[in-house]
Amino acid sequence: MKALRTPDERFEHLPGYPFAPHYVEVDDPDGGALRMHFVDEGPRDAPPVVLLHGEPTWSYLYRKMIPGLLAAGQRVIAPDLIGFGRSDKPTEQSDYSVARHVGWVRQLMQRIELRDATFFGQDWGSLIGFTAALHEADRFRAIVAANAALPDPAHLERMAAAQQRSPDPGAFARWQAYAASVDALDVGGMLAGSFGGFGIALGRARLSAAERAAYDAPFPDKRYQAGALVFPSLISPERLGPEGAALFHAAWRVLERWERPFLTAYGKADPILGSFDTIFQEHVPGARGQPHRAFPQGQHFIQEEEPDALVEVILEAAERGRIAEARP
Repeated sequence: MKALRTPDERFEHLPGYPFAPHYVEVDDPDGGALRMHFVDEGPRDAPPVVLLHGEPTWSYLYRKMIPGLLAAGQRVIAPDLIGFGRSDKPTEQSDYSVARHVGWVRQLMQRIELRDATFFGQDWGSLIGFTAALHEADRFRAIVAANAALPDPAHLERMAAAQQRSPDPGAFARWQAYAASVDALDVGGMLAGSFGGFGIALGRARLSAAERAAYDAPFPDKRYQAGALVFPSLISPERLGPEGAALFHAAWRVLERWERPFLTAYGKADPILGSFDTIFQEHVPGARGQPHRAFPQGQHFIQEEEPDALVEVILEAAERGRIAEARP
């Protein structure tokens, strides 16, 4: 497997992102290794919070949330998925799959010996991250879903119904078609809302020119964007494949028995995932009776719009998880 590594100087002096890099090596399917980056801040003996980004962002998405979690005494771990951020970037779209990504995230959890953690996932950080976390369920006290989804092959009608409740049910299909038709993405533009190439706005963050450039930092040129371009299609049946579908199925069988705290915090104006919170609220035992949050005007990249509120939700979930674990 051929992979590119973004030069370190691309990540120097990024606004709001002073965090030192940390790395683990994860297995290359061809027998080699890939370098996976993660932020690791705060006391090493504190209960960790794992923050996992989605498409086409990286751990920079959490720069506004990490300080609040650190101030509350948490250890914060924010990985970059393979193909994104400071992690290595396989150059062929065929190198990417849900199964491989779940395996890579699980390897990171194992390598850093994660324990007593709270998991926060958004976008593909939920599809991949929840699946990885639920296959490593003993490592987690609580889960927070923010503009998140996790398909259940046994109940695809739930996803279809949620999609139809969206103000724009065709938005995701247009996004898939657009990503398949271009050879590069304007990542910073997508988050700032100035990118309308596929007829929808996924973000409207007020970003400075330097912040927009920071979102583009992992991708010096289009050769580095194989992952970003292929991700929207990984959920299609032909790319998901039997292995990916089996991982989702197994994750949901754990989730439907999940009694630990499961909280949702959604930007409801997100045309792709804003309606998917009800699936978790209705079908995860640990979600019942929890103080879920909804942001009526919030869009897809809710971390940019409501960072302080999301920190509150995470801390609430972590505390509820601690209390539940302490019960005899």
